[in-house]
Amino acid sequence: MVSYSIGQQASCSKTITETDFVLFAGISGDFNPIHIDREYAKTTRFKKRIAHGLLTSSLLSQLLGVHLPGRGAVYVEQNIRFKAPVFIGETITATGTVQEIDEERRILTLLTECFNQDGKLVLTGTAKMMVPEDGGVI
Repeated sequence: MVSYSIGQQASCSKTITETDFVLFAGISGDFNPIHIDREYAKTTRFKKRIAHGLLTSSLLSQLLGVHLPGRGAVYVEQNIRFKAPVFIGETITATGTVQEIDEERRILTLLTECFNQDGKLVLTGTAKMMVPEDGGVI
């Protein structure tokens, strides 16, 4: 197995845009007005549109598929708890930290978190990733 260590960490960031809201609604089919209708959103506790939860969590796909564990890794499991809303214009940083290594099964367990530009936790959870041997194909 490629060398991993407990506590190893990686992150990536993205600023969430109006275009992201529109494209994600189109791709997912989730046209909930809390995401796409400015007037409706004004009547909610958030007072403005919020990002789709899975749009925010999709940053974990880049993190885990590109950065840590990276190339050739495959999602086995993900649990997510949404802690705060994400709004247009916020920059979200997804961070993964290796918590457990199962060498025999080639499974890494990672703490997955997303923070906004102010350091506020907006998402937390854990991911299990199957990793290829020596960076090759599983």
